[in-house]
Amino acid sequence: MTGSLSVQRILDGLHLTWWPDNVQTTRLVPKLMALEGFKHRVLGSIGLLKGKRKIDEDTVKDLSKSLRRALLEADFNVRQAKELTERVERGMVEEEPRPGVKLETHAMNLIYTEMVRILGPPREIKPHNQTVLMVGLYGQGKTTTTAKLADWWRRSHGAKVAVIEADVHRPGAFEQLSQMLEGTGVEVYGEPGSKIAAEIVRNGLKKVGTSDVVIIDTAGRDSLDGELKDELLEIARIANASERFLVIDAQVGQAAGPMAETFHELVGVTGTIVTKLDGTARGGGALSAVSTTGAPIVFVGEGEKIGDIEKFESDRFISRLLGMGDIKGLIDLAPEDLDEQEAMRLTKRLMSGRFTLTDMYAQMEMMSKIGTLDKVLSHLPDTMFGGMGNMGVAQKRQMQANLDKYRIVMDSMTQEEKDDPLLLKSSRIRRIARGSGCKEKEVKELLTQWNRSKKMMRGFRGDRKMRRQMQSMMGIDDDLDLG
Repeated sequence: MTGSLSVQRILDGLHLTWWPDNVQTTRLVPKLMALEGFKHRVLGSIGLLKGKRKIDEDTVKDLSKSLRRALLEADFNVRQAKELTERVERGMVEEEPRPGVKLETHAMNLIYTEMVRILGPPREIKPHNQTVLMVGLYGQGKTTTTAKLADWWRRSHGAKVAVIEADVHRPGAFEQLSQMLEGTGVEVYGEPGSKIAAEIVRNGLKKVGTSDVVIIDTAGRDSLDGELKDELLEIARIANASERFLVIDAQVGQAAGPMAETFHELVGVTGTIVTKLDGTARGGGALSAVSTTGAPIVFVGEGEKIGDIEKFESDRFISRLLGMGDIKGLIDLAPEDLDEQEAMRLTKRLMSGRFTLTDMYAQMEMMSKIGTLDKVLSHLPDTMFGGMGNMGVAQKRQMQANLDKYRIVMDSMTQEEKDDPLLLKSSRIRRIARGSGCKEKEVKELLTQWNRSKKMMRGFRGDRKMRRQMQSMMGIDDDLDLG
Protein backbone atom coordinates (compact mmCIF):
# COMPACT_ATOMS: atom_id res chain seq x y z
CA MET A 1 0.00 0.00 0.00
CA THR A 2 1.57 3.24 -1.21
CA GLY A 3 0.03 5.39 1.52
CA SER A 4 1.30 3.06 4.23
CA LEU A 5 4.88 3.07 2.98
CA SER A 6 4.93 6.82 2.35
CA VAL A 7 3.66 7.64 5.80
CA GLN A 8 6.13 5.26 7.40
CA ARG A 9 9.02 6.78 5.53
CA ILE A 10 8.05 10.30 6.50
CA LEU A 11 7.77 9.23 10.13
CA ASP A 12 11.20 7.59 10.01
CA GLY A 13 12.87 10.96 10.39
CA LEU A 14 10.12 12.92 12.07
CA HIS A 15 11.50 12.80 15.58
CA LEU A 16 14.94 13.74 14.38
CA THR A 17 14.16 16.67 12.12
CA TRP A 18 11.78 18.88 14.06
CA TRP A 19 12.33 18.02 17.69
CA PRO A 20 12.34 21.30 19.64
CA ASP A 21 15.54 22.10 21.50
CA ASN A 22 13.89 22.31 24.88
CA VAL A 23 11.78 19.15 24.70
CA GLN A 24 12.86 16.29 26.95
CA THR A 25 11.06 12.99 26.50
CA THR A 26 11.26 12.28 30.19
CA ARG A 27 9.46 15.49 31.09
CA LEU A 28 6.46 15.48 28.79
CA VAL A 29 3.44 17.44 30.04
CA PRO A 30 -0.10 16.08 29.57
CA LYS A 31 -1.90 16.93 26.34
CA LEU A 32 -5.05 19.01 26.51
CA MET A 33 -6.72 17.51 23.46
CA ALA A 34 -9.92 15.52 23.15
CA LEU A 35 -10.74 13.56 26.30
CA GLU A 36 -7.10 13.73 27.32
CA GLY A 37 -8.01 14.34 30.92
CA PHE A 38 -9.94 11.10 30.90
CA LYS A 39 -6.99 9.16 29.51
CA HIS A 40 -4.66 10.33 32.24
CA ARG A 41 -7.25 9.52 34.92
CA VAL A 42 -7.60 6.01 33.49
CA LEU A 43 -3.83 5.57 33.47
CA GLY A 44 -3.79 6.80 37.06
CA SER A 45 -6.36 4.16 38.00
CA ILE A 46 -4.38 1.40 36.30
CA GLY A 47 -1.28 2.63 38.09
CA LEU A 48 -2.74 1.11 41.25
CA LEU A 49 -1.74 -2.27 39.81
CA LYS A 50 1.90 -1.39 39.24
CA GLY A 51 4.30 -3.91 40.70
CA LYS A 52 1.53 -6.34 41.66
CA ARG A 53 1.75 -9.94 40.46
CA LYS A 54 -1.59 -11.08 41.80
CA ILE A 55 -4.89 -9.32 42.11
CA ASP A 56 -6.63 -8.99 45.46
CA GLU A 57 -10.12 -7.86 46.45
CA ASP A 58 -9.04 -4.51 47.93
CA THR A 59 -7.01 -3.57 44.85
CA VAL A 60 -9.88 -4.45 42.52
CA LYS A 61 -12.26 -2.27 44.53
CA ASP A 62 -9.77 0.63 44.51
CA LEU A 63 -9.34 0.25 40.75
CA SER A 64 -13.10 0.16 40.21
CA LYS A 65 -13.67 3.22 42.41
CA SER A 66 -10.92 5.21 40.68
CA LEU A 67 -12.12 4.21 37.21
CA ARG A 68 -15.73 5.14 37.98
CA ARG A 69 -14.58 8.55 39.19
CA ALA A 70 -12.63 9.04 35.95
CA LEU A 71 -15.71 8.20 33.87
CA LEU A 72 -17.99 10.52 35.84
CA GLU A 73 -15.49 13.38 35.66
CA ALA A 74 -15.41 12.93 31.88
CA ASP A 75 -19.22 13.32 31.86
CA PHE A 76 -20.16 9.71 31.21
CA ASN A 77 -23.59 9.11 32.68
CA VAL A 78 -23.96 7.28 35.97
CA ARG A 79 -25.47 4.14 34.45
CA GLN A 80 -22.71 3.75 31.87
CA ALA A 81 -19.99 4.40 34.43
CA LYS A 82 -21.46 1.81 36.79
CA GLU A 83 -21.92 -0.80 34.06
CA LEU A 84 -18.42 -0.38 32.64
CA THR A 85 -16.62 -0.49 35.99
CA GLU A 86 -18.59 -3.54 37.13
CA ARG A 87 -17.69 -5.44 33.96
CA VAL A 88 -14.02 -4.49 34.29
CA GLU A 89 -14.05 -5.50 37.96
CA ARG A 90 -15.60 -8.85 37.09
CA GLY A 91 -13.05 -9.38 34.30
CA MET A 92 -10.15 -8.70 36.66
CA VAL A 93 -11.43 -11.30 39.11
CA GLU A 94 -12.61 -13.98 36.68
CA GLU A 95 -10.14 -13.72 33.78
CA GLU A 96 -6.50 -14.68 34.10
CA PRO A 97 -4.03 -12.50 32.19
CA ARG A 98 -2.29 -14.24 29.30
CA PRO A 99 1.20 -15.54 30.14
CA GLY A 100 3.68 -12.68 30.23
CA VAL A 101 0.98 -9.98 30.33
CA LYS A 102 1.18 -7.53 33.24
CA LEU A 103 -1.87 -6.76 35.34
CA GLU A 104 -1.80 -3.13 34.14
CA THR A 105 -1.94 -4.28 30.50
CA HIS A 106 -4.69 -6.76 31.33
CA ALA A 107 -6.77 -4.01 32.95
CA MET A 108 -6.22 -1.64 29.99
CA ASN A 109 -7.35 -4.36 27.57
CA LEU A 110 -10.51 -4.90 29.61
CA ILE A 111 -11.27 -1.16 29.69
CA TYR A 112 -10.64 -0.89 25.95
CA THR A 113 -12.94 -3.85 25.20
CA GLU A 114 -15.76 -2.51 27.37
CA MET A 115 -15.59 1.00 25.93
CA VAL A 116 -15.67 -0.36 22.39
CA ARG A 117 -18.66 -2.51 23.37
CA ILE A 118 -20.56 0.50 24.78
CA LEU A 119 -19.98 2.60 21.67
CA GLY A 120 -20.87 -0.26 19.37
CA PRO A 121 -19.65 -1.28 15.91
CA PRO A 122 -19.26 1.33 13.16
CA ARG A 123 -22.34 2.26 11.14
CA GLU A 124 -22.18 1.60 7.45
CA ILE A 125 -22.94 4.75 5.48
CA LYS A 126 -24.50 4.29 2.04
CA PRO A 127 -22.50 6.19 -0.59
CA HIS A 128 -25.45 7.24 -2.76
CA ASN A 129 -29.21 7.94 -2.77
CA GLN A 130 -29.14 9.74 0.54
CA THR A 131 -31.00 12.69 1.98
CA VAL A 132 -29.43 13.77 5.26
CA LEU A 133 -31.08 16.08 7.81
CA MET A 134 -28.71 17.86 10.22
CA VAL A 135 -30.17 18.83 13.61
CA GLY A 136 -28.84 20.24 16.86
CA LEU A 137 -28.85 23.22 19.19
CA TYR A 138 -27.19 26.56 18.44
CA GLY A 139 -23.40 26.68 18.69
CA GLN A 140 -22.79 22.94 18.25
CA GLY A 141 -20.92 23.38 14.96
CA LYS A 142 -23.78 22.20 12.76
CA THR A 143 -23.16 24.38 9.68
CA THR A 144 -19.41 23.73 9.73
CA THR A 145 -20.09 20.01 10.10
CA THR A 146 -22.55 20.12 7.19
CA ALA A 147 -19.80 21.46 4.93
CA LYS A 148 -17.27 18.90 6.20
CA LEU A 149 -19.73 16.05 5.71
CA ALA A 150 -20.60 17.16 2.17
CA ASP A 151 -16.94 17.27 1.19
CA TRP A 152 -16.27 13.91 2.90
CA TRP A 153 -19.01 12.26 0.86
CA ARG A 154 -17.60 13.78 -2.31
CA ARG A 155 -14.01 12.72 -1.58
CA SER A 156 -14.74 9.27 -0.14
CA HIS A 157 -17.35 8.06 -2.61
CA GLY A 158 -17.04 10.31 -5.64
CA ALA A 159 -20.68 11.24 -5.14
CA LYS A 160 -22.45 14.27 -6.56
CA VAL A 161 -23.32 16.19 -3.38
CA ALA A 162 -25.59 19.16 -2.81
CA VAL A 163 -26.36 21.13 0.35
CA ILE A 164 -29.52 23.04 1.25
CA GLU A 165 -29.07 25.86 3.80
CA ALA A 166 -32.36 26.07 5.73
CA ASP A 167 -31.14 28.09 8.74
CA VAL A 168 -33.22 31.27 8.41
CA HIS A 169 -32.49 32.49 11.92
CA ARG A 170 -28.73 33.01 11.86
CA PRO A 171 -27.45 35.77 9.57
CA GLY A 172 -24.64 34.68 7.31
CA ALA A 173 -25.32 30.92 7.50
CA PHE A 174 -25.67 30.62 3.69
CA GLU A 175 -22.53 32.71 3.10
CA GLN A 176 -20.54 30.62 5.60
CA LEU A 177 -21.58 27.36 3.97
CA SER A 178 -20.89 28.68 0.46
CA GLN A 179 -17.46 29.93 1.46
CA MET A 180 -16.44 26.65 3.10
CA LEU A 181 -17.50 24.63 0.05
CA GLU A 182 -16.06 26.98 -2.55
CA GLY A 183 -14.04 25.08 -5.12
CA THR A 184 -15.18 21.62 -3.95
CA GLY A 185 -17.82 21.06 -6.61
CA VAL A 186 -20.56 20.74 -3.96
CA GLU A 187 -23.65 22.73 -4.97
CA VAL A 188 -25.07 24.99 -2.25
CA TYR A 189 -28.73 26.02 -2.41
CA GLY A 190 -30.19 28.77 -0.28
CA GLU A 191 -32.53 31.73 -0.34
CA PRO A 192 -30.84 34.55 1.61
CA GLY A 193 -33.51 36.87 2.99
CA SER A 194 -36.24 34.24 3.14
CA LYS A 195 -37.70 33.48 6.57
CA ILE A 196 -39.65 30.34 5.66
CA ALA A 197 -37.30 27.37 6.14
CA ALA A 198 -39.77 24.74 4.92
CA GLU A 199 -40.21 26.57 1.59
CA ILE A 200 -36.41 26.73 1.13
CA VAL A 201 -36.19 22.97 1.65
CA ARG A 202 -39.08 22.31 -0.76
CA ASN A 203 -37.59 24.54 -3.45
CA GLY A 204 -34.10 23.19 -2.81
CA LEU A 205 -35.16 19.59 -3.29
CA LYS A 206 -36.74 20.54 -6.62
CA LYS A 207 -33.49 22.20 -7.68
CA VAL A 208 -30.81 19.76 -6.40
CA GLY A 209 -32.83 16.69 -5.41
CA THR A 210 -31.31 14.59 -8.22
CA SER A 211 -27.86 14.69 -6.57
CA ASP A 212 -26.48 11.45 -5.14
CA VAL A 213 -26.45 12.97 -1.65
CA VAL A 214 -28.44 15.97 -0.41
CA ILE A 215 -27.59 17.39 3.03
CA ILE A 216 -29.99 19.82 4.73
CA ASP A 217 -28.65 22.21 7.36
CA THR A 218 -31.27 23.42 9.84
CA ALA A 219 -31.43 26.16 12.45
CA GLY A 220 -30.24 25.74 15.98
CA ARG A 221 -31.42 27.56 19.07
CA ASP A 222 -30.34 27.79 22.68
CA SER A 223 -33.37 25.65 23.47
CA LEU A 224 -36.01 23.78 21.52
CA ASP A 225 -38.95 26.18 21.80
CA GLY A 226 -42.32 25.59 20.18
CA GLU A 227 -41.52 27.59 17.04
CA LEU A 228 -38.33 25.69 16.32
CA LYS A 229 -40.00 22.34 16.98
CA ASP A 230 -42.81 23.13 14.51
CA GLU A 231 -40.31 24.34 11.93
CA LEU A 232 -38.14 21.24 12.32
CA LEU A 233 -41.12 18.89 12.12
CA GLU A 234 -42.28 20.53 8.87
CA ILE A 235 -38.79 20.31 7.36
CA ALA A 236 -38.53 16.65 8.38
CA ARG A 237 -41.88 15.93 6.74
CA ILE A 238 -40.89 17.59 3.46
CA ALA A 239 -37.37 16.13 3.37
CA ASN A 240 -38.36 12.55 4.25
CA ALA A 241 -34.66 12.11 5.00
CA SER A 242 -32.99 8.70 4.95
CA GLU A 243 -30.60 9.88 7.70
CA ARG A 244 -31.14 12.29 10.60
CA PHE A 245 -27.84 13.24 12.20
CA LEU A 246 -27.67 14.92 15.60
CA VAL A 247 -24.67 17.25 15.94
CA ILE A 248 -23.32 17.50 19.49
CA ASP A 249 -20.43 19.58 20.83
CA ALA A 250 -18.03 17.38 22.82
CA GLN A 251 -18.10 19.98 25.60
CA VAL A 252 -21.87 19.85 26.15
CA GLY A 253 -21.55 17.62 29.23
CA GLN A 254 -24.32 15.50 30.68
CA ALA A 255 -26.96 17.79 29.16
CA ALA A 256 -26.28 15.81 25.99
CA GLY A 257 -28.59 13.04 27.14
CA PRO A 258 -31.80 15.09 27.51
CA MET A 259 -30.95 17.09 24.36
CA ALA A 260 -30.47 13.92 22.33
CA GLU A 261 -33.71 12.49 23.68
CA THR A 262 -35.70 15.59 22.63
CA PHE A 263 -34.38 15.57 19.08
CA HIS A 264 -34.87 11.83 18.86
CA GLU A 265 -38.54 12.20 19.78
CA LEU A 266 -38.96 14.90 17.12
CA VAL A 267 -37.22 13.42 14.07
CA GLY A 268 -35.95 9.96 15.01
CA VAL A 269 -32.17 10.43 15.17
CA THR A 270 -30.26 7.78 13.18
CA GLY A 271 -26.70 8.87 13.92
CA THR A 272 -24.64 11.19 16.12
CA ILE A 273 -21.80 13.49 15.05
CA VAL A 274 -19.50 14.69 17.84
CA THR A 275 -17.77 17.99 17.10
CA LYS A 276 -14.94 20.04 18.60
CA LEU A 277 -13.10 17.03 20.00
CA ASP A 278 -9.91 19.10 19.76
CA GLY A 279 -11.13 21.69 22.25
CA THR A 280 -12.21 19.71 25.32
CA ALA A 281 -10.75 17.45 27.94
CA ARG A 282 -14.12 15.85 28.63
CA GLY A 283 -16.60 14.66 26.03
CA GLY A 284 -18.11 11.71 27.85
CA GLY A 285 -21.53 13.38 27.82
CA ALA A 286 -21.59 13.46 24.05
CA LEU A 287 -20.57 9.83 23.94
CA SER A 288 -23.30 8.99 26.43
CA ALA A 289 -25.92 10.46 24.08
CA VAL A 290 -25.54 7.28 22.06
CA SER A 291 -27.24 5.23 24.75
CA THR A 292 -30.09 7.75 24.99
CA THR A 293 -31.03 7.66 21.30
CA GLY A 294 -29.73 4.26 20.33
CA ALA A 295 -28.15 6.13 17.41
CA PRO A 296 -24.43 5.39 17.15
CA ILE A 297 -21.70 7.94 16.57
CA VAL A 298 -21.12 8.10 12.81
CA PHE A 299 -18.56 10.92 12.49
CA VAL A 300 -16.26 12.93 14.72
CA GLY A 301 -14.92 16.40 13.98
CA GLU A 302 -11.62 17.96 15.04
CA GLY A 303 -10.51 21.40 13.90
CA GLU A 304 -12.03 24.05 11.64
CA LYS A 305 -10.71 22.94 8.23
CA ILE A 306 -13.10 21.26 5.83
CA GLY A 307 -11.11 18.02 5.91
CA ASP A 308 -11.19 17.80 9.73
CA ILE A 309 -13.80 15.07 9.96
CA GLU A 310 -13.51 11.31 10.03
CA LYS A 311 -15.88 8.37 9.98
CA PHE A 312 -16.19 7.04 13.49
CA GLU A 313 -14.86 3.58 14.26
CA SER A 314 -15.09 2.82 17.95
CA ASP A 315 -12.06 0.52 18.16
CA ARG A 316 -9.74 3.03 16.49
CA PHE A 317 -11.16 5.96 18.45
CA ILE A 318 -10.82 4.27 21.82
CA SER A 319 -7.33 3.06 20.91
CA ARG A 320 -6.26 6.68 20.31
CA LEU A 321 -8.12 7.87 23.39
CA LEU A 322 -6.23 5.45 25.64
CA GLY A 323 -2.85 6.27 24.11
CA MET A 324 -2.57 3.03 22.10
CA GLY A 325 -2.38 4.81 18.73
CA ASP A 326 -4.15 4.37 15.39
CA ILE A 327 -1.59 3.75 12.64
CA LYS A 328 -4.30 2.59 10.22
CA GLY A 329 -6.01 5.95 10.68
CA LEU A 330 -2.73 7.73 10.02
CA ILE A 331 -2.27 5.79 6.79
CA ASP A 332 -5.77 6.84 5.75
CA LEU A 333 -4.70 10.47 6.12
CA ALA A 334 -2.09 10.07 3.39
CA PRO A 335 -3.35 11.66 0.16
CA GLU A 336 -3.24 9.72 -3.08
CA ASP A 337 -0.78 12.16 -4.64
CA LEU A 338 2.03 11.38 -2.20
CA ASP A 339 5.06 10.57 -4.34
CA GLU A 340 6.12 7.04 -3.34
CA GLN A 341 9.35 7.20 -5.35
CA GLU A 342 10.30 10.49 -3.74
CA ALA A 343 9.51 9.02 -0.31
CA MET A 344 11.79 6.06 -1.05
CA ARG A 345 14.57 8.36 -2.27
CA LEU A 346 14.25 10.51 0.82
CA THR A 347 14.32 7.50 3.13
CA LYS A 348 17.51 6.23 1.54
CA ARG A 349 19.08 9.64 1.99
CA LEU A 350 18.06 9.71 5.67
CA MET A 351 19.45 6.25 6.27
CA SER A 352 22.69 7.03 4.44
CA GLY A 353 23.49 10.00 6.65
CA ARG A 354 23.76 12.27 3.60
CA PHE A 355 21.02 14.59 4.77
CA THR A 356 20.78 18.08 3.22
CA LEU A 357 18.41 20.99 3.68
CA THR A 358 16.81 19.92 0.38
CA ASP A 359 15.96 16.59 2.00
CA MET A 360 14.68 18.35 5.09
CA TYR A 361 12.43 20.58 2.97
CA ALA A 362 11.08 17.60 0.98
CA GLN A 363 10.19 15.85 4.23
CA MET A 364 8.32 18.91 5.45
CA GLU A 365 6.41 19.19 2.18
CA MET A 366 5.27 15.56 2.42
CA MET A 367 4.30 16.09 6.03
CA SER A 368 2.13 19.10 5.18
CA LYS A 369 0.15 16.97 2.70
CA ILE A 370 -0.81 14.52 5.44
CA GLY A 371 -2.02 17.16 7.87
CA THR A 372 -0.98 19.18 10.88
CA LEU A 373 1.65 17.83 13.23
CA ASP A 374 -0.99 17.63 15.95
CA LYS A 375 -3.18 15.42 13.77
CA VAL A 376 -0.30 13.10 12.90
CA LEU A 377 0.90 12.77 16.48
CA SER A 378 -2.64 12.11 17.75
CA HIS A 379 -2.55 8.84 15.79
CA LEU A 380 0.73 7.64 17.28
CA PRO A 381 1.03 5.42 20.37
CA ASP A 382 2.12 7.52 23.36
CA THR A 383 5.39 5.63 23.64
CA MET A 384 6.39 5.85 19.98
CA PHE A 385 9.53 7.82 19.06
CA GLY A 386 10.52 8.33 22.66
CA GLY A 387 7.13 9.64 23.69
CA MET A 388 6.28 11.99 20.84
CA GLY A 389 2.74 10.65 20.77
CA ASN A 390 2.35 11.96 24.32
CA MET A 391 3.60 15.46 23.74
CA GLY A 392 1.87 18.40 25.31
CA VAL A 393 -0.04 21.08 23.41
CA ALA A 394 2.68 23.70 23.85
CA GLN A 395 5.35 21.31 22.59
CA LYS A 396 3.33 20.36 19.50
CA ARG A 397 2.65 24.02 18.75
CA GLN A 398 6.35 24.73 19.03
CA MET A 399 7.19 21.92 16.63
CA GLN A 400 4.51 23.10 14.17
CA ALA A 401 5.85 26.64 14.42
CA ASN A 402 9.34 25.30 13.69
CA LEU A 403 7.99 23.50 10.63
CA ASP A 404 6.34 26.63 9.27
CA LYS A 405 9.28 28.92 10.09
CA TYR A 406 11.93 26.61 8.62
CA ARG A 407 10.06 26.27 5.34
CA ILE A 408 9.85 30.07 5.01
CA VAL A 409 13.57 30.42 5.70
CA MET A 410 14.48 27.74 3.16
CA ASP A 411 12.28 29.39 0.51
CA SER A 412 14.76 32.28 0.61
CA MET A 413 17.75 29.99 -0.06
CA THR A 414 19.19 29.10 -3.42
CA GLN A 415 19.12 25.47 -4.49
CA GLU A 416 22.91 25.37 -4.17
CA GLU A 417 22.66 26.49 -0.54
CA LYS A 418 20.02 23.89 0.30
CA ASP A 419 22.12 21.17 -1.32
CA ASP A 420 25.27 22.29 0.52
CA PRO A 421 24.38 24.01 3.84
CA LEU A 422 28.11 24.43 4.63
CA LEU A 423 28.08 27.34 2.18
CA LEU A 424 25.93 29.33 4.59
CA LYS A 425 28.30 31.80 6.17
CA SER A 426 27.52 35.20 7.72
CA SER A 427 26.83 37.17 4.52
CA ARG A 428 24.47 34.53 3.12
CA ILE A 429 22.71 34.15 6.47
CA ARG A 430 22.07 37.93 6.54
CA ARG A 431 20.61 37.82 3.00
CA ILE A 432 18.37 34.85 3.82
CA ALA A 433 17.14 36.52 7.01
CA ARG A 434 16.19 39.68 5.10
CA GLY A 435 14.52 37.69 2.33
CA SER A 436 12.44 35.53 4.70
CA GLY A 437 11.54 38.29 7.14
CA CYS A 438 13.23 36.34 9.95
CA LYS A 439 16.06 37.13 12.31
CA GLU A 440 19.58 35.89 11.62
CA LYS A 441 19.28 33.98 14.88
CA GLU A 442 16.38 31.96 13.45
CA VAL A 443 18.35 31.05 10.32
CA LYS A 444 21.17 29.82 12.56
CA GLU A 445 18.67 27.83 14.63
CA LEU A 446 17.61 26.03 11.45
CA LEU A 447 21.22 25.21 10.62
CA THR A 448 21.82 23.98 14.16
CA GLN A 449 18.74 21.76 13.95
CA TRP A 450 19.84 20.41 10.56
CA ASN A 451 23.35 19.67 11.84
CA ARG A 452 21.97 17.90 14.91
CA SER A 453 19.66 15.80 12.75
CA LYS A 454 22.49 14.88 10.40
CA LYS A 455 24.67 13.71 13.28
CA MET A 456 21.83 11.59 14.65
CA MET A 457 21.29 10.11 11.20
CA ARG A 458 24.95 9.13 11.03
CA GLY A 459 24.63 7.48 14.43
CA PHE A 460 21.62 5.57 13.18
CA ARG A 461 23.57 4.37 10.12
CA GLY A 462 26.17 2.85 12.43
CA ASP A 463 23.52 0.88 14.32
CA ARG A 464 23.38 -2.14 12.03
CA LYS A 465 20.65 -3.93 14.01
CA MET A 466 18.26 -0.98 13.90
CA ARG A 467 19.15 -0.33 10.27
CA ARG A 468 18.30 -3.89 9.28
CA GLN A 469 14.98 -3.70 11.11
CA MET A 470 14.00 -0.52 9.29
CA GLN A 471 15.19 -1.85 5.94
CA SER A 472 13.15 -5.01 6.46
CA MET A 473 10.08 -2.97 7.41
CA MET A 474 10.41 -0.86 4.29
CA GLY A 475 11.42 -3.63 1.90
CA ILE A 476 14.95 -2.32 1.26
CA ASP A 477 17.71 -4.87 0.59
CA ASP A 478 20.48 -4.81 3.17
CA ASP A 479 23.18 -4.65 0.55
CA LEU A 480 21.42 -1.91 -1.40
CA ASP A 481 23.40 1.25 -1.99
CA LEU A 482 21.64 3.85 0.10
CA GLY A 483 23.32 6.77 -1.59
